[in-house]
Amino acid sequence: MTLGLTYVPDIQFAPVYVAHHFDWFAEEGVSVTPRHHGAQEKLLGALQTGDEDVVFAGGGEMLQGRAEQIPVRNFGTVYQTYPCVIVVPADSPIQSLADLRGHSVGLPGEYGENWFYLLAALQEAGLSRDDLDIASIGYTQLAALTGNRVDAVVGFVNNDVVRFEEANFPIRTLTIDDPPLVGVGFGALDPTIADRRDDLAAMLRGVKRGAELCTSDPEQAVQIAVEYVPTLAEAEQQQHALAVLKATTRLFGDEFGRQDPQRWAAMATFFAAQGLVSQPVPATDAYTTDITA
Repeated sequence: MTLGLTYVPDIQFAPVYVAHHFDWFAEEGVSVTPRHHGAQEKLLGALQTGDEDVVFAGGGEMLQGRAEQIPVRNFGTVYQTYPCVIVVPADSPIQSLADLRGHSVGLPGEYGENWFYLLAALQEAGLSRDDLDIASIGYTQLAALTGNRVDAVVGFVNNDVVRFEEANFPIRTLTIDDPPLVGVGFGALDPTIADRRDDLAAMLRGVKRGAELCTSDPEQAVQIAVEYVPTLAEAEQQQHALAVLKATTRLFGDEFGRQDPQRWAAMATFFAAQGLVSQPVPATDAYTTDITA
């Protein structure tokens, strides 16, 4: 099987790298080749062309794909905790989500997981998009907030928050207790799920073993990842990767790959209400609980 990992090699994919390094996929009964997407490649494009059998993507992005008649289905959610937060300086007057009213918030753009989280935060706070100044800043959250270009940013707890800590810039994070959003996981097309159920389960078991090593021995996992991530050549980069990996493993939850039907249903309703899908999609069309690790 070819497993699609989005864009550049990164420590967040360490469970896959570790499983591949130790031949755990083969031990579980399937051959898996990791593949990173090109920068201009559509997220689900390689699934559609048959160049990939599995893709690592956000649950919301798969739900959107389903609305566009791409028969993709999530068969294992990896991040049981949604990874996004809203970040403000520690001395900011913004103490709650409701306090965002009248302030500027920066995020990469009006797409993807950061955007979904901001819309969920506005709903939670009873605000609309017109109540604040939304700025598309690319992936410059650290520079934008430390440079006072925006009052708050939306970022990832296992990436952006780590960078603020490394920069010794004091922050606070604003979160939603139970966001109507599903984190990243593994997806495949319906025919693959129907025809290669055992292979998908074997792949998921291999990644689970990789995730368990990343959790128990993140230092070893980083050293293995050096083989797969060219930017990890220097000790300073490896220290950053270690901090990111530790933050990432805290998102896995207690049951690797578990699906939350209530969360999926809430997201399907939320996406339809927010106009994030071209047409409503039944939640059960976008995931399956039939494949477990």
